[in-house]
Amino acid sequence: MFKKFNAKDDIHSRTNVKSSVQRGLKLKLIEQFPKLESVIDEIIPKKGQLVVINTDRLSLYAMDNEVLFYQHFDDPFVPSLKLIHKFADCFPSVTVDRGAIKFILSGANIMCPGLTSKGAALPDENLPAGTVVAILAEGKETALAVGKLIMDTDEIKKINKGIGIEVGTHLGDGLWSLEIE
Repeated sequence: MFKKFNAKDDIHSRTNVKSSVQRGLKLKLIEQFPKLESVIDEIIPKKGQLVVINTDRLSLYAMDNEVLFYQHFDDPFVPSLKLIHKFADCFPSVTVDRGAIKFILSGANIMCPGLTSKGAALPDENLPAGTVVAILAEGKETALAVGKLIMDTDEIKKINKGIGIEVGTHLGDGLWSLEIE
């Protein structure tokens, strides 16, 4: 999604978010990611100014010149990798095997065998299709990508074919290197 993202060409407008809208946004984020409740005021402080940056298809939500989340039209919010690195325990995650790393870092979606092979790990509880997950790699401590489950985790284990996760952003893409002035 951000492979060819260029701030000069793709960003159309920047708007400060009103405090009432900011409160509503916090509630939606907590609804989507319940574990954020304890740290939401640290992520989006009451006195802080949240900015929405609009592109053709996306809304990027930023604070202090750092993108926190993005949203494609009315789809679920997707946290940035930098936010996931700060608050890793607040987001559901999956682990891929070592063989998938180079493909993910070049922008490929994650195939089911990369999530079910030795070295990979899916959560014990079933995550439904459409859930936004942090993607970790075997032997690594921090997330290398963020994506949305195409099928629920029980289906991934059972079918073990096809695309399991649609990658939204990964280390080194346009969102990772975006500098907001």
